[in-house]
Amino acid sequence: MQAEINEHRLLERIDAFARIGGTPAGGVNRQALSQEDRQARGLLARLARARGFRVFQDPMANLFVRREGRFSSLPPFVIGSHLDSQPTGGRFDGALGVLAAFEVMESLEDAGIETDLPLEVVAWTNEEGSRFAPGAMGSSAFALGHIPPEWTDVRARNGAHLTEELKLTLDALADTEARPLGIGISAYLELHIEQGPTLEREGVPIGIVHGIQGTRWLEVVLTGQAAHAGTTPLAFRRDPMVAAAAALDRLYKSVMQKDERVRFTVGRFVLEPGSVNAIPETVTFTIDLRHPETAVLDALEEIIAAEIEEERVASGCTSSIRRLSEMEPASFSDTLLTCLDRAAEHLGLTTIRMLSGAFHDALFINRKAPSAMIFVPCRDGLSHNEAEYVEPGHCVAGARMLLASTLEATRQAP
Repeated sequence: MQAEINEHRLLERIDAFARIGGTPAGGVNRQALSQEDRQARGLLARLARARGFRVFQDPMANLFVRREGRFSSLPPFVIGSHLDSQPTGGRFDGALGVLAAFEVMESLEDAGIETDLPLEVVAWTNEEGSRFAPGAMGSSAFALGHIPPEWTDVRARNGAHLTEELKLTLDALADTEARPLGIGISAYLELHIEQGPTLEREGVPIGIVHGIQGTRWLEVVLTGQAAHAGTTPLAFRRDPMVAAAAALDRLYKSVMQKDERVRFTVGRFVLEPGSVNAIPETVTFTIDLRHPETAVLDALEEIIAAEIEEERVASGCTSSIRRLSEMEPASFSDTLLTCLDRAAEHLGLTTIRMLSGAFHDALFINRKAPSAMIFVPCRDGLSHNEAEYVEPGHCVAGARMLLASTLEATRQAP
């Protein structure tokens, strides 16, 4: 019997999970380790047990659903994504990957097909990083094999403590089998929405992701002197906002224009003391810098530092730049990518090779085991937004691609 994706079941599951943390605008607020996140994890565990699958969680609350294979002593082939969302996120980012992976497992069970390797579906913890930073905590801790000690002090903006919320999440599924962080796996495959416009623009249903570009997060602090807005002449001002505006104006006009692969974004901007009638004492802002080559990221970071230095001197301010986060570029497994190519050919699906502009759990798991990703189009390339939308046909095509790729990969371990 041939395994087939059950379209109705998959789409119904997407709707069911979207109701957990659903927003009035049709999106999802299911932030990591929240009550809503625990509800979604609980639902996945109940569905898994109803099919006779084993369920595990590790100390980082990564949730695993296991289906045995012909050679169950071998490391499992892992498919999945994440269930947490942005505060005003969409219903497909992350959840589609988990639910399509679970549908793959159910489809194999329905057809009575035994894979050579054991198969596991995973829901990684805190991929988004919207409630607790950094993002991709679950997958990065899995790749490291331990929870970084500095995370014990991490708190959400409302004061919630990561350690306490993690314990509550683990306790919510206390009857689940425990396993250590970082077990051996044979390979990892993740289905995700593109979060960009390329596939929709090209009219292509499937993107085969061959790598993920590197990311640097920087925090810039410019410090001047607070003074009265109405009584302080220009010659007596040390205004950090002047330095910030001038430096950013030049960077915006040059950095991305010189290389179309560069991504330069200022996502957070804070002035203190933040009074309407006071020159600010400090200006703090973040820079999200991305490129597929480490050497280019190094060069861009030097350019940013030089621009900030020039303007802070001109304005009589002091400055500091610190790196908040760094994620090196990743290249995915050629063997696994070949499995994806064969699967698409078998299904008659048109594909293009793609580089991911966003980081995903696959970036971190790739450090531990061969990994790859499948992208499906999202409307207008919109994600991290309540209006995020993936056509039902594209959801199903992605699940079919994941099923066929899994069968290809588990016949012969990459």
